[in-house]
Amino acid sequence: MVIIPFTINRKQLRLGALAAALLLVIINLTLYGNSGSTSQIINKVGSFTLGHNSTSVAIANNNLDDFEMASTTGINDDTLAFIKPSFTNKGQRPKACFVTLVKNSELSGILRSIKNVQQKFNNEFRYDWIFLNDKEFTEEFKLGVTNEIPSVVKFGLIPEEHWFYPEYINQTKAANTREVMSDVLYGTSESYRHMCRYQSGFFWRHPLLDEYDWYWRVEPNIKLYCDTKYDVFQWMQDNEKVYGFTLTMYENIKTINTLWNTTVDFFNLHPDYIPKDNLMGFISNDEGETYNLCHFWSNFEIANLNLWRSPQYQEYFEYLDHAGGFFYERWGDAPVHSIAASLLLNKDQIHHFADIGYRHEPNDNCPIDTNVWKQNNCECNPKKDFTFHKYSCGTQFYDAAGVKKPEGWELHRG
Repeated sequence: MVIIPFTINRKQLRLGALAAALLLVIINLTLYGNSGSTSQIINKVGSFTLGHNSTSVAIANNNLDDFEMASTTGINDDTLAFIKPSFTNKGQRPKACFVTLVKNSELSGILRSIKNVQQKFNNEFRYDWIFLNDKEFTEEFKLGVTNEIPSVVKFGLIPEEHWFYPEYINQTKAANTREVMSDVLYGTSESYRHMCRYQSGFFWRHPLLDEYDWYWRVEPNIKLYCDTKYDVFQWMQDNEKVYGFTLTMYENIKTINTLWNTTVDFFNLHPDYIPKDNLMGFISNDEGETYNLCHFWSNFEIANLNLWRSPQYQEYFEYLDHAGGFFYERWGDAPVHSIAASLLLNKDQIHHFADIGYRHEPNDNCPIDTNVWKQNNCECNPKKDFTFHKYSCGTQFYDAAGVKKPEGWELHRG
């Protein structure tokens, strides 16, 4: 095995980010010049209308108006064109890895996950594994992990710049929010909010991921129930899929009160970012007027990193970040990723891995196709599959994506 430690020179990171920002401004000014009035809001997005009562939107800070003005110039290349080079390697082994954000204290939980993933998939395909932490990994952690993984293992330290309060966030207001959200899961947690913001806008920026196009997110204490006998990364690549998931569910509205209105504001500025064949029907029951709270549960993701690297997604994240909802509410990376994928991708580029048996407490994704269940030596109970349960958004996904539901799906409504 190969162990590659990695840390970042924060001064170099700051200079690099500044240079990138200046270059983006120069490109925009050169290509587009003055885009005219920034107060004009375009309501039509493809065949949908995005709308809301603007008086209900809580403007989180004074920076947002300036940010909107800077954003109206946009980037003319669409997201799909940015991702397309990832598909040129068809038939070849993809540039892919596992990614895990984990604490030293979670060693026992992540070891259970690693052993399981290795047994069910990666002992055969031997993809690299990247571990990220906002603290230095201990020698105990590194030794424990590398003993279980025969392929390349890399350990990365998250730079302070990616796990902090931006200067435009009022920390007193953020602390007050945590106090009043004690009735919400993780509502009082400061570290959880940093984690959600990091997963939404920064994990894919870590230099350890620069050489990869694809990732599989793995968290502590998950379980794969079935043998995955094919290379899922190559399948995604060869079939031009971009985002893969196993479980869906509804978000708690108390955590994202203004997320959809903020999203509407952004895409009204950039209606050209949304392809006509998008997956709006998964996240909205009224053509974009409101958010139905459906999201892909992001503790499992097999996806293309270039979706998050695209200028369109980066602009969307920066807009959300300046609105402050990661700290003034408790915006999660799951709804952020789900809304972005649904609006920036064609619906046929999002895939449900019905054949990958997966558990993250308290829900199961278990193949209900008897042949698949037998062929893949699954250890789960198909009767407990969550895909079409009444508390899942699986039915909405299959309907919106135009995918045929498996035989007998009605028996799994719960």
